[in-house]
Amino acid sequence: MENIIDKWSFGVIAGPCSIEAYEPLYATALELKKRGIKMLRGGAYKLRTSVHSFRGLGDAGIHHLSKVGKDLGLITVSECTQIDKVEFMAQNIDILVVGTRNMHNYPLLERLGKIGAPVILKRGIASTYDEWLAAAEYIMESGNERVILCERGIRTFEPETRYTLDISAISVMKKKSGLPVIIDPSHAAGSRYLVPSLALAAVAAGADGLMIECQINPCESICDASQTIEPEMLSRIMECVPHLQQEYLKILS
Repeated sequence: MENIIDKWSFGVIAGPCSIEAYEPLYATALELKKRGIKMLRGGAYKLRTSVHSFRGLGDAGIHHLSKVGKDLGLITVSECTQIDKVEFMAQNIDILVVGTRNMHNYPLLERLGKIGAPVILKRGIASTYDEWLAAAEYIMESGNERVILCERGIRTFEPETRYTLDISAISVMKKKSGLPVIIDPSHAAGSRYLVPSLALAAVAAGADGLMIECQINPCESICDASQTIEPEMLSRIMECVPHLQQEYLKILS
């Protein structure tokens, strides 16, 4: 992927939480492309709290995502969970993601620093800004400066939402790091009805992008069905983005 971070502008990354089969992934990707989405996400290695939960298709899922991305001309995005999968994923996927559970996995971060693929670093479940920045520095000090920070909510005392989305992280981390900061409203919300408001709040606060769980039949998803939205809802969110960005820039000027 040629200098995607150097040329980074606001972007929406969308797709299913987990890749469950080739056909539904392709159908979702085709629908998203029609709606202007250029970056397709999908998980192949799922770190689940319960050993009995669906933990992804593994390598087969990566091959599915890679093929769909190439066939439709989409940038592919997927989480890398293991050190021994870094090179394999870098050969097949355009942007690699470090999930919240791995933010403190320093050997993994160092290995990701030795490849050329851009890396999205999600904030740890209870990590401070400085801890998050220190994790990013592990990647950059190892040679890879193409890092995007992703705020996805932190654990607080409030049980009504899955996590508490920290909107302040956008301005604070852009100032502290100079790196792009995107928002994952899906994992913070835990419920699809909250995704639009959290996404639009993030845009209004100056986020550099959104990563949203979206597929054609969200209720049929094996993973995170309750927080996955339909493409039509994603389109309505995207229609509001330009206006909110303009208002944000007016405040800064």
